[in-house]
Amino acid sequence: MKGVGAVRIIAGTARGTKLDTIEGLNTRPTTDRVKENIFNMIQFEITGERVLDLFAGSGALGIEAASRGASEVILVESSVKCAKIIQSNIDKTRMNDKIRLFMKPVEQVLTSYKDQEPFHIIFMDPPYDKGFVIPTIESISDSNLLDETGMIVLEHRSDEVIPNDIKDFELSRTKKYGNTAISIFRRKS
Repeated sequence: MKGVGAVRIIAGTARGTKLDTIEGLNTRPTTDRVKENIFNMIQFEITGERVLDLFAGSGALGIEAASRGASEVILVESSVKCAKIIQSNIDKTRMNDKIRLFMKPVEQVLTSYKDQEPFHIIFMDPPYDKGFVIPTIESISDSNLLDETGMIVLEHRSDEVIPNDIKDFELSRTKKYGNTAISIFRRKS
């Protein structure tokens, strides 16, 4: 299935693979430039780790993590159109053994994973201006989904005000790339 536009896997076992995306009002594929900067910031924290990609869109962030050596990646996307694109992208990269896709609302998946083996990296790229950021991070905290040294990598509008503290997590870093910003949250010390 072809979407509109394409991004590619930047590094690892699936390097160079073009991923289909769906562009529109509800999806904003992470550009290769932003994705490369995200992975430059977290490159030493991926290998052998569990990764959760919430509001996965095309699956580009989670698939990139799998390509770079994550042991297991869970992608969560509630849109049927996006889920079809994600499955096609997983098939293209031949990483079906490392990546699982859940076509369910994020909150439902977070609740079902409560107190199970935690993730080391959680990607979040929620729809802009829909009020998902704070409740989703609170739910991650309530469900004990992030390990003690892990991080939440949040993609958001660069002019959006993100709180410094959300429940058990504090903002450790924000980088802006034009209209997009990446904020990293870690557990409070």
